[in-house]
Amino acid sequence: MKMPVCEEPMEIIFTDDDLPYEEEILRNPYSVKHWLRYIDHKKSASKEAINIIYERSLKELPGSYKLWYNYLKLRRKQIKTRCVIDPAYESVNNAFERSLVFMHKMPRIWMDYCTFLTDQCKITRTRKVFDRALRALPITQHHRIWPLYLKFVQKHDIPETAVRIFRRYLKLCPENAEQYVEYLTKINRLDESAQTLAKIVNNEHFVSQEGKSNHQLWNELCELISKNPRKVRSLNVDAIIRGGLRRYTDQLGHLWNSLADYYVRSGLFDRARDIYEEAIQTVTTVRDFTQVFDAYAQFEEISLNKRNEEICKIKNPTEEDEVDLELRLARFENLMERRLLLLNSVLLRQNPHNVQEWHNRVKLYEGNPHEIINTYTEAVQTVKAKLAVGKLHTLWVEFAKFYETNKQIEDARLIFEKGTQVEYLKVDDLAAVWCEWTEMEIRSENYEGALKLMHKATVIPSRKVHYHDDKETVQARLYKSLKVWSLYADLEESFGTFKSCKAVYDRIIDLRIATPQIIINYGLFLEENNYFEEAFRAYEKGISLFKWPNVYDIWNTYLHKFLKRYGGTKLERARDLFEQCLENCPAKFVKPLYLLYAKLEEEHGMARHAMAVYERATGAVLPEEMFEIFNIYIKRAAEIYGVPKTRQIYEKAIEVLQEDKTREMCLRFSEMETKLGEIDRARAIYAHCSQICDPRVTAEFWQVWKEFEVRHGNEDTMREMLRIKRSVQAMYNTQVNMMSAQMLNTAGSTGTVADLAPGVKDGMRLLEAKAVEMSGVKGGNIMFVRGETQGESRGEKERVTNPDEINIDDDDEDDDDDAEDDDDDNVPITKQAIPSEVFCGLKPDDEDD
Repeated sequence: MKMPVCEEPMEIIFTDDDLPYEEEILRNPYSVKHWLRYIDHKKSASKEAINIIYERSLKELPGSYKLWYNYLKLRRKQIKTRCVIDPAYESVNNAFERSLVFMHKMPRIWMDYCTFLTDQCKITRTRKVFDRALRALPITQHHRIWPLYLKFVQKHDIPETAVRIFRRYLKLCPENAEQYVEYLTKINRLDESAQTLAKIVNNEHFVSQEGKSNHQLWNELCELISKNPRKVRSLNVDAIIRGGLRRYTDQLGHLWNSLADYYVRSGLFDRARDIYEEAIQTVTTVRDFTQVFDAYAQFEEISLNKRNEEICKIKNPTEEDEVDLELRLARFENLMERRLLLLNSVLLRQNPHNVQEWHNRVKLYEGNPHEIINTYTEAVQTVKAKLAVGKLHTLWVEFAKFYETNKQIEDARLIFEKGTQVEYLKVDDLAAVWCEWTEMEIRSENYEGALKLMHKATVIPSRKVHYHDDKETVQARLYKSLKVWSLYADLEESFGTFKSCKAVYDRIIDLRIATPQIIINYGLFLEENNYFEEAFRAYEKGISLFKWPNVYDIWNTYLHKFLKRYGGTKLERARDLFEQCLENCPAKFVKPLYLLYAKLEEEHGMARHAMAVYERATGAVLPEEMFEIFNIYIKRAAEIYGVPKTRQIYEKAIEVLQEDKTREMCLRFSEMETKLGEIDRARAIYAHCSQICDPRVTAEFWQVWKEFEVRHGNEDTMREMLRIKRSVQAMYNTQVNMMSAQMLNTAGSTGTVADLAPGVKDGMRLLEAKAVEMSGVKGGNIMFVRGETQGESRGEKERVTNPDEINIDDDDEDDDDDAEDDDDDNVPITKQAIPSEVFCGLKPDDEDD
C-alpha cells in the first residue's frame, strides 16, 4: 500500500526558546520522550507549527502509537467546528490512512477513524473502512468494532445493507439475535423477524441478553405473528401457538387469545369462533377461562355491532341481512347464558371428583330433566370414593330423589340399590344411603318395604368383622352402624310389633353400640307398654355399659321412673339404687341426686336418714354448690327438728365454707340466735366472724355488729366490739407490712417503693391493697391471730391462743385491765366518737369521750 503524502508545508519556524529542544532532537531523533517534550513546549503555538513537529516526529518514528494517537486526536480537535464538506476533513482522513499503514493492528485507531467517517455521513466509504477494520484486526478484537458498525447501519436508511451486516454479526455473536429482531421489526420486515424469533424460542440454550425468559419470548412471538397475519407468511402460526399451549400451561388464556386474534385479523371469523370454543372447553383455570371468555364475548359483540352498523347504512336491507343479524345476536346471547355452565365445566376439569361442583351443575340445568339425568349419570361414574372432595353418597341420594320427585319410584329404587353397592370410605356414608332409601319408602307409604330394607341392612356377616377395620368393606361393617339401628328401632316402634321392637333394642345392646339416649328410649318404650320391670332391667343394662359422666342421664331417668312407679313401697331397693349411683358419682353431678335421695327419705323414710343424706351432700358437692346445700340442709332441719337443731349445721358450715360464704353464714347464725334471745351466743358469733373481716373491706359486717350492740348491748360490749375491731385492723396492718417487706426484698435492687407503683403518690397503698388480696382465707379455714401454744388440746390439734384475745365470756374483767392491755399494745389505735344514745344518758369518762 502506497503511503499518502503529507499535505502540510514543511516550513520550520524556530525561535530562541526552541533551540534546546531542537538540540535534544538532533542528538536523539528516535526518542519519543524528547519529541513529546518538544510538542508540549509548543502547545501554545499555532496549529501549523504543532502539526509540523508531529509530522517530523512521525517521519522519524512512524511506528509510535502514542505519537499517532495524539496527532490524530489533535487534528480532529482542530476541525471540530468546521463543516463536514470542508477540505480539512479530507486532510484528516488522509492522516488516518497514513497512520493505518503502521497502526493497522490497533483497534482504537480503527474505531476513531470509523467514528470520524460516520460523522461525515460517507456511507459507502465508512462501510468499506469498517470491513477493512474487521479484516485487519484479529477476531478477538471484533467485539470492539461491531457495536460501532451496527450503530452506523441503523443510523442510515439502508435496510438491505443493514440486514446483511446483521447476518454477518450474528455468525459471531448469535446471542444478540434479539437486537436483530428488534431492528427487523423496526424496518417492518416482520416475516424475517418472526423467523428469527422462532429460532430463538426453539433454541433451549439461548440466553437473553436483555434478561427475558423463554416464556416472554414466546409471548412476543405470539403477539408478533397474531397481529400481523398478512406479513408473516413463512411460519405455521397455528402450529407455533399450539406448541406454546403444550409447553406453557400456565398461560393458556393468553396463547388461545393470540391464536384466535390471528384468525380474526386474517378475516377467518368462523375459524376464530371455533378457536374460542375450543379454548373454553379445554382451559382448566378460572383465570384462563375469564381471559378467553371476555375476549370471546368482545369478539361477538364487536361482530354484532359491526354488522348492525352495516345494515343500518343500507336503505332497504334484505331478509338475509336481518337473518344474519338475528343469528349474531342469538350467538351472543347464548354465549352469555352459558357462562355459568362453562365456568362450572372449568372447575370440574380442575377436579372431576368435586362433589359440590356436580351438584352446582345440576342446579344450572334446572328445568331440563334430560341434562340433569345425564349430569348425575356422568357424576356417579366419574367421582371415585377415594378421591372424592365432599360426600359421594349425596350424589346417589339426590339422583334417586330426582326420580322420586318425578314419581318414578322404581327408578329411584334402582338408583338406591346401586348406591348401596358403592365402596365408600366411611360406614356413615353407606348408612345414609340406606336411611334415605328407607325414608323414601316411608314417604311412599310402603312400610313393609321399609322394614325389610332395615332388616337387610342390619344383617350380621357370617364372619367376625371389626367396625373400625379399614381393610374391610363398608358393606361388611354396616351391621354396627348406630344410624341404621336407630332408624330400625324407630320403624319397629311405629310399624312393628312389641316383640320385634324389643328384639331390635336388645340386639343394639348386645352389639354394644347403644348410646344413653337409646337406653332411655328403650326404657320409655317398655314403660309405654306397661313392662316396667323390663324397663328397669334395660336401664340397668345401660348402666353397665357406660361410665360417668355418660351414665348420668340413664341414672337420672331410672331413679325418677323408679320413684314414680314404686314411691316408698320398695324403700330398701330404692336406697340400694341411690347408694350404687352415688358410689362413683363425680362431684359435678351429685347435687340433684342427693336432693332426690333426701326427698325420698323425707317422704317415705326416716327424718334422721334424710338429715344423714343432707350431711353427706355437704361434703360431696362442689365447693361453689356447698353454700346452697347448707341452706337447704338448715331449712329442712329447722322444719323437722326445730331451729335449735340447726346450730350444729351452722357451726359446720362456718368451718368448711369459703370466706365470703362463711361471713354470710355467721350473720344468719347470729340473727337466728338473736331471734331466739341468745344475745351472748350471737355476740360470740360476731366476735368469731370478726377475725376474717378486715374493717377496710367488710365495713357492712362491722356496721351490722354495731347496730346489734346498739339494740342489745351496753357501754362495755360496745367498747369490747371497738377493741376487737382495732385489734383485727392492727392484725391486717401487720400482715400488710410483712408482705410489703417481702415484696420489697423480692424486688431487690431493682427500684424503690415508688418504683413499684409509678404514677401513684403513695406507693404503700398499692402494696397494702396487694397484701389484702394475698391474705384472703380459702375454703372456710378461718385464720385467727395466734400466740403461744397452750397445754390444753382439742381433738388431735393443739389449741393456740392469742395473748391479746379478749374472753367475751368473762364479765368480771374491768376497764382498768383493758386500759393496761391497750397501753401494752404498741399498735396505734384510732379513737372514734360513740353516740351518746349508746350510754342511755350515762355520762362517759373523759378518756373515752
